[in-house]
Amino acid sequence: MLASKPQKEIISLERVQLHYQEGKTVFSDVSYNIYSGDFYFLVGKSGAGKTSLLKILYRALRPTSGRVCVFGYPLDSLSRSDFPVFRQHIGLIFQDCRLIPTLSIVDNVALSIHISGSKYTRSCAYAKELLDWVGLADFLDYFPDSLSDGQKQRVAVARAVVKRPALLLADEPTGNLDNENAFRLMALFEELHRMGTTVVLATHNNELVQGFPYPRLILQDGTLFSGIPDELNKKKA
Repeated sequence: MLASKPQKEIISLERVQLHYQEGKTVFSDVSYNIYSGDFYFLVGKSGAGKTSLLKILYRALRPTSGRVCVFGYPLDSLSRSDFPVFRQHIGLIFQDCRLIPTLSIVDNVALSIHISGSKYTRSCAYAKELLDWVGLADFLDYFPDSLSDGQKQRVAVARAVVKRPALLLADEPTGNLDNENAFRLMALFEELHRMGTTVVLATHNNELVQGFPYPRLILQDGTLFSGIPDELNKKKA
């Protein structure tokens, strides 16, 4: 019998601590490994540190102490020359969308693959396909300021996944959406996951978390631990 192929470690957190100057402790001891092909919901109360943890993973924030590796890169010693290559493989969805106001939504989505060397026509074709998936096929030439918050969020999701990243870090990607559109986006995340993307999705939407059989990373009292939904427990019984 052939041995199963070991999973590749995508994220490694070792005794990570984060303290703010005003004395607030966000993380006191966070250690966890996430492997290629995992899909986690990142949950916890407001202020538990979900956004801070995601920022640490794409090195927008440095922990006070501890070791963080992503794709094998130790982030505390990541060189300036390595940084663009590191970020190339990560799809990011921010709470505030961060769309470019002077570009149409199709160009917002197409830009990241166009600057990576893809022809503009091909980049736009794929961007249009994704915008159709998220229900915005009739808004391709609109500019961000003319969209609702929910529509902007869907553009941000399309932009984050257009390059089929190896790792998707999503901070409340359905926060401005109704449940119908939230579940529609989850179908997109699941398709990306089936294609090999590792997903860490921070959310307050309990209905979304309960609706899908993915494990949870739970931030509580400065530590991180995993929880398995009842659906998975039943499958393993």
